Amino acid sequence: MTLENGLSIGVDVGGTNTDAVVLDAEGTVLTSTKQPTADDVVEGIRASIGTVLDEIGDRRSQVTRVMLGTTHATNAIVARRGLARVAAIRLGAPAGTEWPPLAGWPTDLSAEILAGSVMLGGGHMVDGTPITRLDRDGLLRFLDETADRCDAIAVTGIFSPSFPEQEREVDAIIRAHLGRDAPTFLSQDIGPTGLIERENATVLNAALHRVAHDVTHALLAVVEEQRLDAVTFFAQNDGTLMSLDVAETFPVLTIGSGPANSIRGAAYLSGASDAIVVDVGGTTSDLGVVANGFPRESTLPREIGGVQTNFRMPDILSLSIGGGTVVDVATGRVGPSSVGHRINREGLLFGGSTPTLTDAASLRRSAVAGRRLPKLDGATTAALEASMTVVAERLEEAAERLSLGRMDLPLVVVGGGGFLVPDGLNIAGDVLRPAYGDVANAVGAAISLAGGRAEHIAHIEERAEGIEAASEAAIAKAIQAGADPLRVEVVEVLETPISYTSHPTVSISAKAAGPLSHLGGVVPSPA
Repeated sequence: MTLENGLSIGVDVGGTNTDAVVLDAEGTVLTSTKQPTADDVVEGIRASIGTVLDEIGDRRSQVTRVMLGTTHATNAIVARRGLARVAAIRLGAPAGTEWPPLAGWPTDLSAEILAGSVMLGGGHMVDGTPITRLDRDGLLRFLDETADRCDAIAVTGIFSPSFPEQEREVDAIIRAHLGRDAPTFLSQDIGPTGLIERENATVLNAALHRVAHDVTHALLAVVEEQRLDAVTFFAQNDGTLMSLDVAETFPVLTIGSGPANSIRGAAYLSGASDAIVVDVGGTTSDLGVVANGFPRESTLPREIGGVQTNFRMPDILSLSIGGGTVVDVATGRVGPSSVGHRINREGLLFGGSTPTLTDAASLRRSAVAGRRLPKLDGATTAALEASMTVVAERLEEAAERLSLGRMDLPLVVVGGGGFLVPDGLNIAGDVLRPAYGDVANAVGAAISLAGGRAEHIAHIEERAEGIEAASEAAIAKAIQAGADPLRVEVVEVLETPISYTSHPTVSISAKAAGPLSHLGGVVPSPA
């Protein structure tokens, strides 16, 4: 691949470290760094970007792109922090009233987010027939009741991804009634046709809009501080990129970007277009599959902070195996507790008193340069040695589950805790450890394409027209995300038959991706 227009910086903000890399126009890694992730996410971004810029010296003027992947949105949901109050509007009464908005959510999260909800007449049948006319009067009454206590509005209509007119009409009514800048989010832009999961994702997206504003403008502030003439992008769930304005509008699409970045980076650094990837961090090991250079996506609803959603996410299997995972000497238990970023104070290797998997790995190889274990008693040594056997068994089982019968797939090891993965795993494929694998997540952000996805429902005899409509919409979203209009293309089309319809019907999902457009290059001011 070729990264046009100079140098690219990739940044990935994890729970323990913030990683950054610089790639040249040929995609070669020039330098990299790992900096601790601070409570204020901006500090980790500032430190990592500042470090790699110092290391490339005068070439900093050649940096034209900065790409960021972050778990900031996920952390906000999990910690219930910084979330906006959302008014949820569902179009589908009387058919869609059995299960009200946010039913099934954790009580504390729904109480934190929900400013009010209403189920109005509207929505469509699977063939596009309106369930009932849009209840405009009910909509206006609800807006008057909730306007003073909500920060954002989420609108979800039954089958709106294929028949978007009603949601768009509601959006127009809201902006006419509350002002053109009213923060309104439509489910047709967020996820596929499943009503409840799409509504959940839309409400989460609305709740995250202030968090997204903060982190996008923080990145712009750091870029401006460093006086970089660079355009900025965010990594999204499917291993592609989007522009900052799109990320600010659709922050929920960044939630799976961390694992997606690692998978993309691992494939790029190892040269393996089909492989199992294990990314070993401070707290967990995330295993995924790269297929044709992109993360294999899950076909199941994904739970985020206790909420079921249905937007596309990498198929990830997480294990409680990380550099900071605690080894209980008394019971021999390995995890799930972890010292996380406190390992440099609490781990045995650093003068602390807590045995960890990093200490266990240090019995066999040098895990941390310049660090040696203190003298250990027999029980601690035995527990640490046994823990590495547990690690190998868990990794072998996970690799077998993900392989789906393809036993020839190599295992690509990346992440700062990659030293925990033994070379002699009982798997058919090779164990690959690419250079710069400890910052594969940042590399994945730096080399990604801009992408977009769209859904469409069509009768079986109109399948070709449906594929064309979904493809055109996906290409338009990819261009909106920052893809070069002249080089964007459809990279995936999925078709799923729909049951219980009076006429054979298919749901079509199209994904488009393309190299980043090199138009622009002026960094907007972080207002």
